[in-house]
Amino acid sequence: MTSPAGPPPTGGGSGEQQRLKLLAVTACPTGIAHTYMAAEKLAQAAESRGIDMKVETQGSIGAENVLDDNDVSTADGVIIAADKDVDLSRFVGKRVLTVGVAEGIRHPEQLIERVRSAPVHTAGGAPAAAASVDGGKQRSTVYKALMNGVSYMIPFVVVGGLLIAVSLALGGDATAKGYVIPKGTFWFDVNQIGVIGFQLMIPILSGYIAYAVADRPALVPGVIGGWIANNGALYDSKAGAGFIGAIVTGFLAGYLVLWIKKVRVPKFVQPIMPIIVIPIVATTALGLFFIHVIGRPISWVFQHLTSWLSGMTGTSAIMLGAILGLMIAFDMGGPVNKTAFLFGTGLIATGNQTVMGMCAAAIPVMPLGQGLATLIRKRLYTEQERESGLAALFMGCFGISEGAIPFAAARPAQVIPANMLGGGVAGAVAGVAGVEDAVPHGGPIVAVLGAVSGVPMFFVAVVIGTMVTALTTVTLIDIGERRRKGAPPVAVPGASGPPEPGPLEPALVGVGAGAAGAGAVGAVMAQSLVSSGAPATKPVPAEAPEPTDTHAHTGADGEVLSGYLTGQTVKAGLDARAKEAAIREMAELLARTGKVTDVDELVASALRREEQGTTGLGEEIAIPHAKTDAVTAPVVGFARSAEGIEWGSLDGTKARLVFMIAVPRAAAGDEHLRILALLSRKLMDPGFRERLTAAPDVRAVLEVLSEIR
Repeated sequence: MTSPAGPPPTGGGSGEQQRLKLLAVTACPTGIAHTYMAAEKLAQAAESRGIDMKVETQGSIGAENVLDDNDVSTADGVIIAADKDVDLSRFVGKRVLTVGVAEGIRHPEQLIERVRSAPVHTAGGAPAAAASVDGGKQRSTVYKALMNGVSYMIPFVVVGGLLIAVSLALGGDATAKGYVIPKGTFWFDVNQIGVIGFQLMIPILSGYIAYAVADRPALVPGVIGGWIANNGALYDSKAGAGFIGAIVTGFLAGYLVLWIKKVRVPKFVQPIMPIIVIPIVATTALGLFFIHVIGRPISWVFQHLTSWLSGMTGTSAIMLGAILGLMIAFDMGGPVNKTAFLFGTGLIATGNQTVMGMCAAAIPVMPLGQGLATLIRKRLYTEQERESGLAALFMGCFGISEGAIPFAAARPAQVIPANMLGGGVAGAVAGVAGVEDAVPHGGPIVAVLGAVSGVPMFFVAVVIGTMVTALTTVTLIDIGERRRKGAPPVAVPGASGPPEPGPLEPALVGVGAGAAGAGAVGAVMAQSLVSSGAPATKPVPAEAPEPTDTHAHTGADGEVLSGYLTGQTVKAGLDARAKEAAIREMAELLARTGKVTDVDELVASALRREEQGTTGLGEEIAIPHAKTDAVTAPVVGFARSAEGIEWGSLDGTKARLVFMIAVPRAAAGDEHLRILALLSRKLMDPGFRERLTAAPDVRAVLEVLSEIR
């Protein structure tokens, strides 16, 4: 075919008649639906234009259809449609177009045209992500870098925090110096392992922010910069700069490396730039800058802050408690937090235990509040964040305020003010009630072990502060998300009434989000299905009589989707006319297999999932699903609706093709993920949907479904 005017292709072929060859990589945080939808759309668009294209998918089950060296050497261009990091080093010398996975689904034809004039990727370089074709709002580079750091930090927070909490609970003793675990004991060793996790989490946050900004050369300066920021001893500070300092060093390291990359150097130096020169120069410059330029002012500020607090000990208990609570909640283990904590600790020795009581009430509010927020408005959080929320609740009970750091780092503008409001309220309530704490520690654990006087009011302070933090957090996040998506804000969480539909990620069962912010990608799934250009489906014929021998209608292999779907779980026509009734009818259909132990619980689980966001994908498709112990093994059902069922799909279409998936909570195998990926990919084929709609009976439906391989 004839290429449009512009720079020549970079492939290995030559001559006007050479068939254009393109490559693509698709990836999304969940690694299921979007990854395979984008791959299918790109492949279809290339085939319709007579272009050879090979697409590598980086899904939850790993990379498939991997691009090898021969593919790359002969390619004329590469399209990266991804919402997570993709290694571009193998594409040096090729035209590379980088966009979000949404563009791969919505505008594959335009991407194929644009990649032919895309910039050539150079060693150590990373092409900037292209703007959205339709001008839609997308996450900024800064936000993506921040979320990259948070996603890598979360496991360190969870592992470190839980090990510390468990070791304190089972091996700690309350002393005047706090909860101490005797050295040489088993729980002391467990505690030290947890401490290592906490020591690493801040450098990891900084390092992977830098990595997201400037790729591998920025990783080392980012990690070392984060360590320096967290180690106040290097610049004479008792507190260090905490996670806020790590965010600063992460971005400083990333953009410093980007600047160094632009410096022209002799050719013989270029090969060692990314592995030797850039890391050494950037690490040295960033470290010295933080120690001598940023660090010392930080130390000076917090020394004077301590002096200021000392002058307030005779003022109103409410005011002092509120100020200490605000400080404790601001940076969760950072310099402001530690200044307030050390102030309270120092006064214990003088016999003044009320100041530590104020601090002790505020310390658990942040992790408890953020954990509670993930429970009362689940749809605002990814699967990974909800799991972190449960861990934060546990850490909060043991006074580990760092459990809230991942939430504050991911959404500082919403979470930090909410934390401070809740912490200030808890500190003020404890102050006016005269709560005392005899040990330098906080959280419910100190009250349970007898270190607190005024225990009832201590718990009142903690509960009120936690509720304030949780409700403020979900309100601010909800307002922020809806502003970004152009939708009006909704009522405060917990209000009665039906759940509001929103452009949420209809993530399939068993698939967790890989990074904070995955809910924003959910709008793309529904919108992309709207823009797929599929023809309208035909009316569903009247339901054929149900076969008496279902096994006679399960196709040549006797089963579909590796046996998850059989003739027992297919119905040619739904009787239900509303979503809840349809879900119950589908649940009863799945119960035919004997794998459902509690139909009511299965229905309730599926409806709870609908409250988080509609599973109506558009294009007259709905995939309700549930992860529940009401089923003993994975099972999939399919049914059609002649009139269509209102499912809240963003494109306004009623659901006519309904798949229901149910898995036990313990089911999370690669085979199950593969089935979900194949189903998502196949539903992008308009011809498949037409055949599925037109199939006259269960036998014919199963024959069409058997195409899913």
